[in-house]
Amino acid sequence: MDITSGGVIFVAVVAARVLVPLAIPRYPLPAMLAALVIDGLDQTIFQTFTTLDLSGYQQYDKALDVYYLSIAYMATMRNWTNFDAFGISRFLYYYRLIGVVAFELTQIRALLLVFPNTFEYFFDAYEAIRIRWNPARMSWRLLIGIAAFIWIFIKLPQEWWIHVAQLDATDLIKEKIFGVPTTASWGEAFAANPIVLVVVAVALIVAVVAAWWVITRRMPPPDHPPTFHADANQPKVDEDKIEAVRKRRAQNLVDRELFEKIVLVGLVSVIFGRMLPGVEASPLVIAVGVAIVIVVNSAISDFLVRRARRLGFHTTTRQFLGTLAVNLAIVAIGQVLLEVLRGQTLQHALIFVLLLSVIVTFYDRYRPIHIARFGSGANPPD
Repeated sequence: MDITSGGVIFVAVVAARVLVPLAIPRYPLPAMLAALVIDGLDQTIFQTFTTLDLSGYQQYDKALDVYYLSIAYMATMRNWTNFDAFGISRFLYYYRLIGVVAFELTQIRALLLVFPNTFEYFFDAYEAIRIRWNPARMSWRLLIGIAAFIWIFIKLPQEWWIHVAQLDATDLIKEKIFGVPTTASWGEAFAANPIVLVVVAVALIVAVVAAWWVITRRMPPPDHPPTFHADANQPKVDEDKIEAVRKRRAQNLVDRELFEKIVLVGLVSVIFGRMLPGVEASPLVIAVGVAIVIVVNSAISDFLVRRARRLGFHTTTRQFLGTLAVNLAIVAIGQVLLEVLRGQTLQHALIFVLLLSVIVTFYDRYRPIHIARFGSGANPPD
């Protein structure tokens, strides 16, 4: 395969990793699982179908993981009707984010074991339940139990395997299960030990049958027909109420939403800055720069909200394009100042701008929905 076709495959996979997570707010479980699958298969696809030098891709791979998890957190603001579940997911998300920042600054791999990525599987569990049942009915104790089970029995072993022991599952499967060298292709592995495929197929069938029996015989009766769409079978938040929240928030530039946006985007940007090659800015410089951009974004957004008679016509895409244009202008000014004053350039500025614009747009769109839904912070009635 030549470099041109390999480049097309590379661009297609990276585009999928960037675009698929954008569907998480409306189709949470399918899009989240698709993002997880693409994340797990991307390097295998590159190794199998291209001859490109991907020695630096691992850094971008980790950054894209943070990207799709951030969108998932925004989706909880838009969709989740259980206030306790949202609170738990919020803690798990920021806990992991702080752990990743600590790891990137210290390179102590054990920190990733102390700060496991429980948020991702907790998100999947909630959305899987919502396919047939009303998640607002889940008690605080049940939710804590789900999070604890995922943390202790799933994520801790997984984080130890990947980040502490640094074992490669692909190599282990090829060597120990199929009995072939790690350099062998999957076709060669399957041909060397086809009985493994039979065993795996039987195990999957048994697992599906067992899951079906549990769901149909042991679980409570379903509350509604199965659906993957986030807006189906749940109370719709009144648009006038959401608009009133946006109008009210626009009256004060400094509020806790501004603080959370600065913390959220600052942490994510610091992680990107440590992961992406060629970025020389210190975490403090990145955090200060992000804070300035967020404040400018919020001031402009609040001004437009105050001037608008009605906000319903503003689509997410239009808001993103407006936010992106503002951020590109800010970065362009920063680029000129750096070149004049210090002779430096902003490394990976476009990546930072796109990241910041996506997160700010989703936050500004979905945080008012969460506030309008819960108001004083109590669960809505069943």
